Amino acid sequence: MDNKLHFFHYLHFFLLLSSSCFSLVAFSWIPYNENKNYEGSSDLVNLEYHMGPVLTSPIKLYVIWYGHWNPSHQATIRDFLNSFSSSSSSYAPHPSVADWWRTVRLYTDQTGQNISTISLSSEFFDFKYSQGKYLSRLSMQYVIKNAVRSYPKSLPLNYNNGVYLVLTSYDVQVQDFCRAVCGFHYFTFPSILGVTVPYVWVGYSGKQCPGFCAYPFAWPKNSGKPPPSTTNGENSLMGAPNGDPGVDGMISVIAHELAEVSSNPLVNAWYAGDNPISPTEIADLCLGVYGTGAGGGYVGQVYKDSWGNGFNLHGVKGRKFLVQWVWNPLRRRCFGPNAMD
Repeated sequence: MDNKLHFFHYLHFFLLLSSSCFSLVAFSWIPYNENKNYEGSSDLVNLEYHMGPVLTSPIKLYVIWYGHWNPSHQATIRDFLNSFSSSSSSYAPHPSVADWWRTVRLYTDQTGQNISTISLSSEFFDFKYSQGKYLSRLSMQYVIKNAVRSYPKSLPLNYNNGVYLVLTSYDVQVQDFCRAVCGFHYFTFPSILGVTVPYVWVGYSGKQCPGFCAYPFAWPKNSGKPPPSTTNGENSLMGAPNGDPGVDGMISVIAHELAEVSSNPLVNAWYAGDNPISPTEIADLCLGVYGTGAGGGYVGQVYKDSWGNGFNLHGVKGRKFLVQWVWNPLRRRCFGPNAMD
């Protein structure tokens, strides 16, 4: 298979799934207190390769900032995305975001080619809310369409190795956001965009539902005390390493979805089970797992900065992030570069 994968080759599979099944394909981010993870439980996992493509060409990430964004929040997310680059590892000590991505790169396609590197390519600012302040799942494709067709500044339409990341601001409501999902990935329909490209959506939850999408930096209302969140076993909320629970929670959701869109871009590659409409993907297997010993709402052994805020990865510009682990196909368990074993 050519490194520069053309997604039209696999389109026939998805024409069967398109509009009638679209509302079911959520790739939902389950709240951590549901305790769905398999840390140290490889016998329970039947992760299989279903012969579809993975993203084997160097991944170019195109960010669409939808709505009104706080510049400091944008800077935090931008620094996180820039931390994926392999060149960033020389600027970030171990364990780094680039180290974390190496686990994702262990996944291969049917020719044995691995998932490639990922880097931030360009950004688009949709501050006029081109599709309004309430977005359906399908609306995301029109957000991308607007970004690649705007004049005079637009994003390139890259169907060879592009991934589009739509980030919605605090005042944008998205279908199922805060009720069932905090983010999802899918692919565009040729009937809307003209080509098929993978994309990710993640929403800012700081105002709407931090207890649902920003755990362990926030806790659901009327849910009693949070579980022990740090290595000292205290029943207290973990401090956000970049100062905002909504943004720091978003960081982990972004990582989750980027891992899955790279390993299962057209919903026919890496997932557990036989149902592509509701797949359990490589990050779903490790929800709520951030360090060794995680489980039952406990995030595992992570580090603390000088203010006591939790983190497990280093990024560029001295940034620190808390990012959930993903399933390591060689070790057959959830794994991150901060693992103690």
